[in-house]
Amino acid sequence: MPEKPNILLFLTDDHAQWANGAYGNREILTPNLDSLAETGILMENAYTPTPVCSPGRACLLTGRFSSQHGIHDYLGSAPGVDVDGYPWLADETVLPEILHDAGYTTYLSGKWHLGSENDPQGGFDHTFVHGNEYPFSHNGPRTFYEDGQPVNMKGYKTRIFTDKAIQYLRERDPEKPFYLQVGYIATHNPWEGHPERLAEHYRKCTFEELPSDETYPFGIQNLESTFKYRLDPHESRAQYYAAVTQIDEGVGQILDELEALGLREDTLIIYTSDHGLNCGQHGIWGKGNGTLPLNMVEESVRIPMILNNPSHFLAKQRRAEFVDHTDLFQTILEYAEVPMDSAFRADRNYPGHSFSSALTHTAPLESWKEEQIGEYGDVRMIRDTRYKLVRRYPNGPNELFDLQKDPREMVNGFDDPENQAIIEDLTQKLDAFFEKYADPVKNGLNVKNLPLHNGSESWRDPRNLH
Repeated sequence: MPEKPNILLFLTDDHAQWANGAYGNREILTPNLDSLAETGILMENAYTPTPVCSPGRACLLTGRFSSQHGIHDYLGSAPGVDVDGYPWLADETVLPEILHDAGYTTYLSGKWHLGSENDPQGGFDHTFVHGNEYPFSHNGPRTFYEDGQPVNMKGYKTRIFTDKAIQYLRERDPEKPFYLQVGYIATHNPWEGHPERLAEHYRKCTFEELPSDETYPFGIQNLESTFKYRLDPHESRAQYYAAVTQIDEGVGQILDELEALGLREDTLIIYTSDHGLNCGQHGIWGKGNGTLPLNMVEESVRIPMILNNPSHFLAKQRRAEFVDHTDLFQTILEYAEVPMDSAFRADRNYPGHSFSSALTHTAPLESWKEEQIGEYGDVRMIRDTRYKLVRRYPNGPNELFDLQKDPREMVNGFDDPENQAIIEDLTQKLDAFFEKYADPVKNGLNVKNLPLHNGSESWRDPRNLH
């Protein structure tokens, strides 16, 4: 048997922290994720560094912020940009690559979204991926890509990705540890077409935990792709919840396979997502780009982060420390005992820190950060246990929220004279962070042509940096 732990990373698209039973949602059914949390460790204050798909994924897999790796928005169909052909991560050493070099076999089943979906890069021995074709549905015939070759299949994508992950577990080299990354996508819109047996159950729900009468007072709604979901929010929420439960079922099937193969005790299991999501909270349907200007509301930036390895962890922990994807990157490598000199280049300047000691001890992490920072293009956010500051460079609008008095982020105190000392302190900390952890070329404040009402998307290409 391999000496190093196996690693199973679930990296789901658009699965918000609030949409989990383990995080307090009383109507959603997530028994397998709940079990992972109950017998493992749940990070209560887990965040994405950037609240949109591609950069959030890049932050986890590179261990670095967007202003370091240079991906500042989702890699979609930007006009005049060869999104698929550009080597987005050519300057980075990504997690699967590091683990591969440390002796792991590596496999990806599901979404990649960091360049070509048809032929993902990044140190994977084998891949079965979603493919580039958009728009898409969650069920029906589709062309997937296996090791770069088209494969036509029909069915629910969640089940297909699950089956491929199970096939890999059965056929892998048993003499080597494995890194298996499962990229579920069911929680991404369209919020329709999910299993009727699940959707019908959720149509009976009240969704009373989701604010239904809020508006976003600091900009306008981005209606481009979500307008129809606003017309019938109850059905849209039922479909989103159905997607979450279907993903939970897939997680359970893979966990069952690990147990059947005798691998459960030797596998580090991690469940997280690339960013959060709003299903009507704040009047928003979407994530950080669900509004103009871009937002940093808690529902957009908070992510689930559950870690489980029953034979090695001190279970039943709910940890309150601020953590993000770059910290998870460091934690995985330390837990896998990958030597620092083989995993890190001297010029990488990694902002994250391992919280692996929290996996086996209940004591608070020593010298841990007291603030959480995020960015999205020219938008930067810093929050502590009470205040959140959002700055949009160079000219605003800016926001300060007192999250103790105003947890729904509805009252902007940025212009209140009594808050100026708080704003100055948080701004200094924010500036100091990016002074240390921003590449002078890939810095988000240097991005041209930010998306305004003209719909320009060309800023998503890191070649459009000053």
